[in-house]
Amino acid sequence: MHRAETMRATLADVTRVDLVYFNAGGGHRAAAQALQAVLAEREPGWHVRQVDLFRALDPRARMQRLTGLAPEDLYNKRLARGLTLGMAQELKLLQALIRVAHPGLVARLRPLWRDAEPDLVVSLVPNFNRALADSLAAERPGVPFVTVMTDLADYPPRFWIEPRHTQHLIGGSDRAIAQARAAGLPPAQLHRVSGMILRPAFHAAAAGDRSAQRSALGLDDATPVGVVMFGGHGAQAIDRIERDLPDRPLILMCGHHRRLAERLRERAASPAGAGRAARIVVGYTDEVSRWLRLADYFVGKPGPGSVSEALHCGLPVLTVHNAWTLPQERWNARWLQAQGLGIVLPGLRDVRAGVDALIDRMPALREAVARLPPNRALHEVPVILARIVDAASRAPPARAAGARGAAAAAPGTAIDAGVEAAH
Repeated sequence: MHRAETMRATLADVTRVDLVYFNAGGGHRAAAQALQAVLAEREPGWHVRQVDLFRALDPRARMQRLTGLAPEDLYNKRLARGLTLGMAQELKLLQALIRVAHPGLVARLRPLWRDAEPDLVVSLVPNFNRALADSLAAERPGVPFVTVMTDLADYPPRFWIEPRHTQHLIGGSDRAIAQARAAGLPPAQLHRVSGMILRPAFHAAAAGDRSAQRSALGLDDATPVGVVMFGGHGAQAIDRIERDLPDRPLILMCGHHRRLAERLRERAASPAGAGRAARIVVGYTDEVSRWLRLADYFVGKPGPGSVSEALHCGLPVLTVHNAWTLPQERWNARWLQAQGLGIVLPGLRDVRAGVDALIDRMPALREAVARLPPNRALHEVPVILARIVDAASRAPPARAAGARGAAAAAPGTAIDAGVEAAH
C-alpha cells in the first residue's frame, strides 16, 4: 500500500473532533485547552484540534490589518479598563448583525468542515452557534454538533441556545438546563454536568505545605488572605481594591495587564507602601489553582470561570452586581447571594465594608461553600461526548444523510441523570 493510501486508511479509523473557541475573555480558550488535554488521555483514538472561530471566519486577518486589532482585542481591552456599561444593548446590536450576516457566515464556515471532515464539532462559544450548526449540517449531515456552555446560565434569546437546530447542549447548572427546556430543546439533547470546566490543575492534589508556602510569602495562617482576580486580562479595578484594603494581605492576580502589575509592584516596594499588609503581585500564570489555594477568600467580578475556580478551592466570594456587570454574568452574582456563598456589593466603593463583613461571616460562608458537591465537569463532558459520537456512528446511513444532525435525537446518557448537581 502506498504511503498516501496508508495515511488515508489510518485517518479513516480516527475520530476527528473540533473544539471551537475564541479569545474574547479567557474562559472559552481555557475550556478548550482543558478539554483537549483530558480527551487526549481518555480517548487516544481521537484526533482533537482547537479551532479559533475568528481565524476561521477571517483566515487572512483582514480586520486586524485594517484596524490594528484582532476582533476580540477591543472587547478584552474594555474589560481591562472597566468600560462595560451598556454592553447589554451592544450585545443586542451584535446579535442583530450576526443574524444579517448569517448566510455569509455559513458560507465561510462550510470549507472548514469540508476540509477537516470532523466526526464531532464542539462549540465553546456563544452567539455563533446557529451559523456553526447550519454550516456543519450543510457540509456534514449527521455529524453531531454540541455546545458546551462556559456560562452558568444562558442570557436569552439566542446567546448559547439555538432551539431550532439539532444542538446538543451541555450545561453546568439546573438553570441552564431549565432554560434550554423552555426554549424547546428535547430532553435527549440536554446533558447536565456538575459545573464549569476547570483546568486539570484544579483537579490535582495541592503541591507542598500550604502553611510553609504562605510563610515564605510573608503570609501567616492567623490572618485571612484575599485573592483579587478579574479574569485573564486583569482590570483597573484591582488597583482601587488594593488601595482600599491597606491592612488586608492580598494576592493580586493581574493576568495579561503588565502595566497594572508593574504599578502595583512599584507601590508595594515604595517607602509609602511599607505600612501596607503583604502584597503578592502575580502576572499572567498557569498556576491560578496554586494561588487560589493559598488564599482564604476571593474578590472579583462574577465571571463563571473565576467564580467556579474560587468555589472549587473552598473560597467564599465577594463580588459586585450593577449596571457595569456583564449581562451574561449577572445571574451568577444573584445565585452566589441566594446560595449563601459570598457577599454581593452594589459597587467597588463598598469593598472595604464588604471584606470586613465577609471575614466576620467567614465560618458560615466557608461551610456553605464546603457543602457544594464536587465539580467534576472536566471528566464528565468527555463521557457525554463519547456517547454522542457512538450514537452517531450507529445511526442508519439513510437517516444520517437525511435530516440535519440525525444523531441529535439519540437517547440521553446515563451520566446526565447521575451527575451530582454542583449548582
